[in-house]
Amino acid sequence: MQKYPDTEWAVSDGLIPYEAAVQFMEARARAIREDGAPELVWFLEHPPLYTSGTSAKASDLRDPARFPVFDAGRGGEYTYHGPGQRVAYMMLDVARRGRDVRAFVHNLEAWIIAALAAFNVEAGPRDGRVGVWVDRTQSGGPLREDKIAAIGVRLKKWVSFHGISLNVEPDLEHFTGITPCGISDPRYGITSLVDLGIPASMDDVDMALKDAFETVFESRLVRAPAPLQAVS
Repeated sequence: MQKYPDTEWAVSDGLIPYEAAVQFMEARARAIREDGAPELVWFLEHPPLYTSGTSAKASDLRDPARFPVFDAGRGGEYTYHGPGQRVAYMMLDVARRGRDVRAFVHNLEAWIIAALAAFNVEAGPRDGRVGVWVDRTQSGGPLREDKIAAIGVRLKKWVSFHGISLNVEPDLEHFTGITPCGISDPRYGITSLVDLGIPASMDDVDMALKDAFETVFESRLVRAPAPLQAVS
């Protein structure tokens, strides 16, 4: 049953510049709080880049000259964005949705987990490690867990922005320029749907995320025009 009003859902084609995306998110978050604009879930891809969160350590940026580096202002440490990764930016009124940041982050995890279940991928959170993880331990072998999705959000006046990134088919080697989320333990790596042997298209992933959002966040997604398109 739908508990909250409809939420707009937009998909931008091509690779969206990071700074332009942040400017749009900040403006939309203000409009939601001050003008009653609809909430928005925005799906996009970025060109290759690294972002740093409020807990990022300089030593975790292993190759600072490789890709552009942006101060994201969100929680967390360093992360990578690039082609083949579905980024979902969430501009939601968390005050209306319970005013509970912990529950909001839990719902983001549950959203990703439910979407991955549509591809028969069993994933989950891990204590002390942000994001959503897949157990890849071989029978009788040492522990091995890989992150398949990252979470990093920021709230202004109880409206969220930034969000999640789900690895569909990115170049996993690009993650080697950072210590992703500050985790250097060799037992923990990075994976994607394609790396797991699941050749999902971005459209398939978008539909799985849409269906899971409507269940977890109890709000129907209604298609809206894309805020930005790629600059050629």
